[in-house]
Amino acid sequence: MPPPDPTPPQSSLPEAAARFGAQVLTDAAARACDITAATGGPPSAPSATAAPTVPEPALPPLAGPATDVPVPGADLERVLRGPSGIGTSGLRLTLREELPDGPGPAAPEASATAPKGRPIPGLYYHQVADPDPVRVEEVSRRIKSWALDEVSLYPDDWEEEFDGFSVGSYMVGCHPDAPTVDHLMIATRLMVAENAVDDCYCEDHGGSPIGLGERLLLAHTALDPLHTTEEYQPDWAKSLHADAPRRAYRSAMEYFVQAGSPSQADRFRHDMARLHLGYLAEAAWSQMDQVPEVWEYLAMRQFNNFRPCPTITDTVGGYELPADLHARPAMQKVIALAGNATTIVNDLYSYTKELDSPGTHLNLPVVIAEREGLSERDAYLKSVEVHNDLMHSFETEAAALAADCPLPTVQRFLRGVAAWVDGNHHWHQNNTYRYSLPDFW
Repeated sequence: MPPPDPTPPQSSLPEAAARFGAQVLTDAAARACDITAATGGPPSAPSATAAPTVPEPALPPLAGPATDVPVPGADLERVLRGPSGIGTSGLRLTLREELPDGPGPAAPEASATAPKGRPIPGLYYHQVADPDPVRVEEVSRRIKSWALDEVSLYPDDWEEEFDGFSVGSYMVGCHPDAPTVDHLMIATRLMVAENAVDDCYCEDHGGSPIGLGERLLLAHTALDPLHTTEEYQPDWAKSLHADAPRRAYRSAMEYFVQAGSPSQADRFRHDMARLHLGYLAEAAWSQMDQVPEVWEYLAMRQFNNFRPCPTITDTVGGYELPADLHARPAMQKVIALAGNATTIVNDLYSYTKELDSPGTHLNLPVVIAEREGLSERDAYLKSVEVHNDLMHSFETEAAALAADCPLPTVQRFLRGVAAWVDGNHHWHQNNTYRYSLPDFW
């Protein structure tokens, strides 16, 4: 196994006290949400001395929609702004890390000097500040070192594409409240590993629908370990080094379990199983040369989507949303809508890139054009409307949950998911190395 980073990410709470305290908070949180639902009002505020005051990490300001669309309501603004009031100042359990000033090693990302991208006309989104360039540079340096030195992720001729993905900008923009670069690296390794599986198993770097189920199952054991007999355990352990996707999954997950709780790790495994199930549905349509109905495609996209990324926003933020609060139907709906909306963003920005790739690549505009008999332009514009409907539903449901369950961890988690949604759009819009818009306007 590769050696860990010199400063591996640590849990945000002391080990023994955290486990006992987490259960107390979980029980109290469940009661508080139940009280709110039953009485229509929040529970009594905790004492101002309940937790030490720690300065909040700065988040990029919400500049409002970039298009002529309604501004989010007051409840959603409160979610995006974060918790306030008596007892919430101790929510930030770790200080935001300050990196040293001055010049550092050159950032390897192609996007660092790329021109600003143009947003999709008519798309509903929020403008956000560019990600912190100092953090982007450091995350970019560390992730490339991990990819090359720890997991041997790609050959030399893939380096430009790796740099062009600009994963440092992506993750810093999506997790603006991460207290340290170590926390950001938790998400960054997982993002790179997930893309390695997608590219090498499913897409244009050797991927194929044939035999995909076996490859995904064996790779999933790098996230969800096999427990078998002593005779066969060594064969499985050796298999985790057999290819780049499994090496990346194994290493990224090792870092994740160091930083998160067992509940957070199990949550992530569950969402990755959802992702792999979505891969298999898309592969089945490819093997049958079948274009699904629009609703069937959207069902697949609820599984084959970005959900594993925003669902770990608390781990990356250095805190934990208790398991029973995360599992509540209202929270699950918010997370699902966030994943669905952000994935349609990917369909729209990657549209021309996918049209240029060999074969038929399913995305929402292609499916709508085929199934509803629309022109490419009209199908694309209708896909923009689908995205906007999903975004409005996400914001409505998030605002309702924030009002019904005004607990600090719930508020912060919703804020983190909203920040991920905005950061995801910012990266897609501005990654001109990968994406360009069709000429439909």
